[in-house]
Amino acid sequence: ANDNTAVGFQALFNNLDAFDNTAVGSTALFNNDSSGNGIGKENTAVGFAAMFNNTDAESNTAIGFDAMFNNDFTGNGVAANNTALGAEALISNGDAHDITAIGYDALFFNDISTNGIANFNNAVGSFALFLNVDGFSNNALGESALFFNSSTAENTAIGDVALAFNDFSLGGTANFNTAVGAFAMFNNDGGFQNTVVGAGAGLNLVTSAGSSNTYVGQFVGSTIPEETNTIRIADISIDGFGSAECFIGGIFNNFQPVNGTTIVQVTLDLTNDHLGWDLGPNQGGSAPSVPSRGAPVKRGAPQPVARPQLQHQAMLNDKVEKLQATVAQLKSTVAKQEATIAQQQRGMDAVTVRLNEQASQIQKVSAQLEVNKPAPQVVANKP
Repeated sequence: ANDNTAVGFQALFNNLDAFDNTAVGSTALFNNDSSGNGIGKENTAVGFAAMFNNTDAESNTAIGFDAMFNNDFTGNGVAANNTALGAEALISNGDAHDITAIGYDALFFNDISTNGIANFNNAVGSFALFLNVDGFSNNALGESALFFNSSTAENTAIGDVALAFNDFSLGGTANFNTAVGAFAMFNNDGGFQNTVVGAGAGLNLVTSAGSSNTYVGQFVGSTIPEETNTIRIADISIDGFGSAECFIGGIFNNFQPVNGTTIVQVTLDLTNDHLGWDLGPNQGGSAPSVPSRGAPVKRGAPQPVARPQLQHQAMLNDKVEKLQATVAQLKSTVAKQEATIAQQQRGMDAVTVRLNEQASQIQKVSAQLEVNKPAPQVVANKP
């Protein structure tokens, strides 16, 4: 095997005929080309046990402790064109290909079922797409983004913990969602075809009853139940008030004909900011029809895996507990200090009373001495 580079204890240890591989680190690419087919070529593994079990897959890059450890452990050679950067990134991948995982434990369980269908996933951020098994063509950017997603596809999450609970119950319906913003659609489990932009937007969307919505604005939907086929833009579902004013280009002075053309005019219910429609003046006809949408076909769900709590939530709970303990300790210290100050004040008051009594006694003694003082004697000079 030509043009291979191995640096580290047992790096490329079992390589027979594959070429153009680079292994840096103890047991990196340990089993590469152990079958002797000579096709496990053009791989780069940097880090302890990186791509340890890779057999015949090619054109992979793994950088980090245990990165892509099980890639192609089946020896099918199809787990190609993968990139893993970060400790344990893509550690369980079997036969899936064209995947990018950047971050600690990113795509940790991807294709652990070795079905070879969890392809074209991209995860950037610690724990991004952590529990994905068979879902494909998902994009996660942010810490724990799409964390629980297991079998659903075509989702895009941009922001820390965006779509974190997507497909949590393994229902397989949570497809075609786009969430942009920290905590965006954080609670969604089975809702599909939603587009949400804004930090904390879409927190009300949980089940398939919350589908085909478009939300724009921070925390839009926070105060209402989940819904379908609804567009909300910075409306009162945020905090009961929403935006104060709205400006939309392309409307001012853009007059539409009335006679001879059926038009639909926009209506606004001022009690709840609900946009609706009505037929234009002197127009007949019927309401425009709403096209029907079918939910995506459910995919067969794999057996559920152990689902640990989100690390950020555990850290948050720990921080809250420590903060509460600190506050309690501060309150106790303040109470002790207040008690000490009160005791000192009582002591000072007692000292003041004693000083006043002593001053009074001194004044009395001084007056008595003045009364008892003998009269001065005058000595006459005699000649």
